[in-house]
Amino acid sequence: MDKEIIRQIDEHLILRRSTQADAQEVARFNKEIHGEGKWDEIGLVDWTLDLLSGEGPTFTPDDFTLVEDTSSGKIVSACCLISQTWAYEGIPFKVGRPELVGTHKDYRRKGLIRQQFDVLHEWSKQRGELVQVITGIPYYYRQFGYEMTLNLGGGRAGYEAHVPELKEDETEPYTFRLAEEGDIPFLMETYQRGSSRNMVNAVWDEAQWRYELFGKRKYNINRRMIYIIEDQSGKPAGFIGIPPHKWGKSMMLTLYEIAEGFAWTDITPSVIRFLWQTGVRLGEEQDQPQQIFGFWLGEQHPAYDVIDTLLPRKRQPYTYYVRVPDLPAFLNLVKPVLEARLAESSFVNYTGELKISFYRDGIRLKFNQGRLETIDPLRFDEIEGCAANFPPFTFFHLVFSHRNMAEIKQAYTDCTTDKDETMHLLDALFPKKPSSIWDIA
Repeated sequence: MDKEIIRQIDEHLILRRSTQADAQEVARFNKEIHGEGKWDEIGLVDWTLDLLSGEGPTFTPDDFTLVEDTSSGKIVSACCLISQTWAYEGIPFKVGRPELVGTHKDYRRKGLIRQQFDVLHEWSKQRGELVQVITGIPYYYRQFGYEMTLNLGGGRAGYEAHVPELKEDETEPYTFRLAEEGDIPFLMETYQRGSSRNMVNAVWDEAQWRYELFGKRKYNINRRMIYIIEDQSGKPAGFIGIPPHKWGKSMMLTLYEIAEGFAWTDITPSVIRFLWQTGVRLGEEQDQPQQIFGFWLGEQHPAYDVIDTLLPRKRQPYTYYVRVPDLPAFLNLVKPVLEARLAESSFVNYTGELKISFYRDGIRLKFNQGRLETIDPLRFDEIEGCAANFPPFTFFHLVFSHRNMAEIKQAYTDCTTDKDETMHLLDALFPKKPSSIWDIA
């Protein structure tokens, strides 16, 4: 298959698109650059091979950018773009997720990632993706227009002493089995019900669920073993998702939802016992002792409230990097959400103009009787006299409900408002609300 060259970088380096024939070499590269231990490396190889297989519903074999040294034929830098759909209070929006971003140490500080991100951002724009998100190392992606503004991970953990024991002669009230094809409608319904707790969530359609259950390689670092929880009559009560390999000495639960009519208090002790037993089993297979169990379910989750004393270790969330290149377009998309929030606030039927400066440019929101009539970009020469001022990209904290105005002002003293009412209006439009996103990879 011919290689599609995007540009010649220098005498020996070319930037090109991937092909299916690159799968093994890209997997080797990602293992070398990103791997942190045996099982992490195995998971990275399986993930890369899955992406380049062409079998996933949101990724094609040419969705990697590769920098190749033609003098050796080796890949020396790589990135990819995983397209998906998320929802903002129920309104779908397209997202591009750059991932597996890395450069061989001998080729760093040459701007290779910047050149690839220029390409990925253009691909994302062509696909109609209004937002880009990435998980990654601290600070690095800020230089490409990203801000860390959505919770990522975080959770609670306990030890063997915290595993609740069954009472004498008590039968396990809930059992667990691997999900099957016929479970997909139940999984979709239960997942959607749980997603209502979050301000932002990823949209998992039938194709995504089927690929997760049956399409991915066994140790893909992003795969989840999905188990259906059943009561003693065999009725599905919920589901859990567990990674296929242990995180060192820990066995972590990363998905947990229950169906309507069931109680977290009833089911969660059974979940802990099953999680611990799974950790023991996988620990023997993977030569990793089982010492810790954890619920890696984000900053907030109903299960935390009902077993708080059983999960004494707390891990605060990291954050997604988020980029919104056309903020007015995104705000126009979610305008119904903003109007509904106003209608439920002290600013019901609000009429007025809100000018917001980002110091280099800005936006203007015009309201009439609670309706958001226009959202216009502002040039640098139009931002004088704004009611609120945000350093570049910090407004994303508000848009994605990651921080409220008081928290943003405390962190950024050059974030200012002309009066308290402006602060309250912004908090009404963008109230702080948690998100725990099971992204698509």
